[in-house]
Amino acid sequence: MMDQRELEARVKALTKSIGANEPASNALTLLKSLKDEAAPTEEMLRATKAGVFVGKLRSHQNKEIAVAATQLVQKWKKLVEAEKASKARISKMNSPVSASTSIPAPATGAASSSTAAAAGSSKSTGFKGDPEKRRAETDKVDTNRTSSNIRNNCIKLMYNGLAYRSTETPEVVLSRAVAVEDAAFKSFSGETKEYREKLRSLFQNLKNRTNAELGRKVMSGDITADRFVTMSADELKSAEQREKDSFFEKENMKNAQVPTAEKSVTSEFKCSKCGQRKVAYTQAQTRSADEPMTTFCECTICGNRWKFS
Repeated sequence: MMDQRELEARVKALTKSIGANEPASNALTLLKSLKDEAAPTEEMLRATKAGVFVGKLRSHQNKEIAVAATQLVQKWKKLVEAEKASKARISKMNSPVSASTSIPAPATGAASSSTAAAAGSSKSTGFKGDPEKRRAETDKVDTNRTSSNIRNNCIKLMYNGLAYRSTETPEVVLSRAVAVEDAAFKSFSGETKEYREKLRSLFQNLKNRTNAELGRKVMSGDITADRFVTMSADELKSAEQREKDSFFEKENMKNAQVPTAEKSVTSEFKCSKCGQRKVAYTQAQTRSADEPMTTFCECTICGNRWKFS
């Protein structure tokens, strides 16, 4: 069963999901996992404040969330009551009057569930395998969360990207994957070409071995789903890669600064300052090899300079 650390992590994910107004399916998935896998003791509930937060969700505006939260609170309440009853029986049997003749009877029913939860509290239900080989198929996760095959495939793509090198439980990874896909769907106005290309780009960045920090920040909520789907190619890079690219660009820009006399003159470019089409230009690879070349322009009429790539 779920230990205190895992319970705290799951409730933290639920808190972020509710606070960020993510799709209700995310919160429902987390609530279901808490109901199916968590059998916390009274001490665990107090330490994590899980009962307080879930209790507030009983008045949530979404009826499904409210019902799920109510059922979870009722289950936890019964477990705590059974735990107290079990402790009372043990205490009575260990009293001076009966200690020499009585042996504590094993707990049954709900009480045994609570005792088993306490006994297994040191066991984590987090991911135990090789995090670099995680996929929806190996995690046995159903990523079909919408009525659209395209969206479901994109959720699966995000799951595979976020699960890579992550040790979070499948429920938590799925929750983030659904949130990212939903944010992209809204940001790019549906199943557009831009929507699909953006999610493929995000997947490639998540799978980049030199950019492990990106996936961790998305999973922890430091980078929200809404922010993640609008980040530029440069913002998605690791700090180390940006530093390398910056150095590479500066060095090549120095090498690209050649006299105007050595530049080609064309009428294809128009000066934004004087409007003339007598522009001298040269090109150089100022960034990494897979990026387009940078074109340096200078108007031969007014001397205005600019660049583009």
